Amino acid sequence: MNFHKIKQFIHALYLTNSFGFRLRQTKDSREKKRLRLAYSKAQLNALNIEVKVENIENLPAQGQYLLVSNHRTIIDPPIIETALEHTDIFGLWVSKKELYNSFFFGLFVRNAGCILLDREKSQMSGFFSDIKKGVEKGNSIFIFPEGTRNKTNAPISAFKEGSRIIALKNRLPILPVYIKGNAANVLKDALEDSSQKREIVIVIGNMIDYKEKGDLETLYRERFSI
Repeated sequence: MNFHKIKQFIHALYLTNSFGFRLRQTKDSREKKRLRLAYSKAQLNALNIEVKVENIENLPAQGQYLLVSNHRTIIDPPIIETALEHTDIFGLWVSKKELYNSFFFGLFVRNAGCILLDREKSQMSGFFSDIKKGVEKGNSIFIFPEGTRNKTNAPISAFKEGSRIIALKNRLPILPVYIKGNAANVLKDALEDSSQKREIVIVIGNMIDYKEKGDLETLYRERFSI
């Protein structure tokens, strides 16, 4: 790890925990959204990465949705938060147990507005109950249906079935977004040298009705011609 990477790591750790502490001080979703956006912009600015939103006309200004996105990097949530800047949409992120217990992300994830997904549990009733409670309070749900970061050369990896179940159980329209290209390569280059401005493009797809026939992965691929 070179000096620039170490510097970026220390700065990212500081931002993540300082914003995690501030998020712990509020229960208000609007304030959490504001803090999450400020955190996202600070992280991306440090990397000198700009987010460009395509098909922004497909992005609703308000409402409740199941937002689904492909997933390649740890900066995907900040990319999505930035894309939603000029909306009133606030979502609870579905986060795996490892992030809750992480030295780096733990404080932030536990307080940012997240729902714990513990894959070690044999029963998922508690998870779906938490989702339902979150939706009843007026929140959207944000999820990476691939389940983990895609480290292959394919544009997306296989979707887990649970995402579609969330939409059906809670009657949530599905808002698909697609982070174009290989954001992992952009992040890698930015960590090596952040003096050059880089761009990541996120595309807003046409809404998917939760009752629309077909599996979610196929519908997602169709929206983005993958």
